[in-house]
Amino acid sequence: MKSQKYKNTAAFVFKLWQREVSEEKISEKEDELLSQWKNQSERDLDKIHMKESKERVLSALELYFIKPVKTTPIYPLKKYAYTAAAAVILLLSVGGILTYTTFFKPDTYTAETGNRKVYLADGSVVTLLKGAELTVDQSFPASTRIVDLKGDAVFSVAKSKTHPFIVRADGFSTKVLGTVFKISQSGKDKSVHLYEGKVAVSSVGTEVSYLKPNQKWTNFGIPHTAAVLSLTTEKKSGMQKAKLLSLSFNDVSFKEVADVMQANYKIKIVYPKETAEKRITADFTGGTADENMEALAFILGLEVHKEDHIYTLKK
Repeated sequence: MKSQKYKNTAAFVFKLWQREVSEEKISEKEDELLSQWKNQSERDLDKIHMKESKERVLSALELYFIKPVKTTPIYPLKKYAYTAAAAVILLLSVGGILTYTTFFKPDTYTAETGNRKVYLADGSVVTLLKGAELTVDQSFPASTRIVDLKGDAVFSVAKSKTHPFIVRADGFSTKVLGTVFKISQSGKDKSVHLYEGKVAVSSVGTEVSYLKPNQKWTNFGIPHTAAVLSLTTEKKSGMQKAKLLSLSFNDVSFKEVADVMQANYKIKIVYPKETAEKRITADFTGGTADENMEALAFILGLEVHKEDHIYTLKK
């Protein structure tokens, strides 16, 4: 059985609400009490939360409804005010938490011990690789289907010409209308591998890249860097070969630029030490290693000399 103390407090607060709604005259002290709990609760709750929480608290208090509260001397009213305010704030807090959990808290899926398939409401299927985490808002699917990903996953997105599907990852996002692709995130190294359909990949500091099937977007583990590779599989060996289609840098150190170009063109670049930390902004679309090295030398204000696979930059 609930104590008379809490029963009286609940009834007192309920009566205040009832009188406020019916526009019955209330005392200055009672009006001050109502203002106190409103100000406290409205700090953390929006209008929707307030309405739902208030209804929930009213419903709970209705169980305790007793005969009209007798006129109380002014000195005990102050005690009621503090007790009632504390009770209401607590109930509103609990109500707000329950409302958030039920209607607003996103769903989170984690692949803790192995791969895990997640079936979304729009018909899309996400295969989370071990250690990955997918977060989906309660509003999914909306006009734009948005999910958040940590780790690696393969997406088979249900087609929709009017509702884009966006995967927000660490520092980059992938936008599609319906396709199959894989997102990989290992430390700073990010990539998107497209199997079928089309996707647009955007990352901080770089232009949007558009992929076709059997193409891959990557940043090579370098911020403000984006590259598109064409992937082919050799029939005899079964090994996958990558061909660089485009490469862009936005305010990236020359040392990092040189490392990427050496790895992808299978060349060696010799350059003055003082140019290592110089910031480079450049876009290379297509072109041979010779052409792109000439462009890079021009940006640096240097001359380039080639011998076999070695490119030497000089003043």
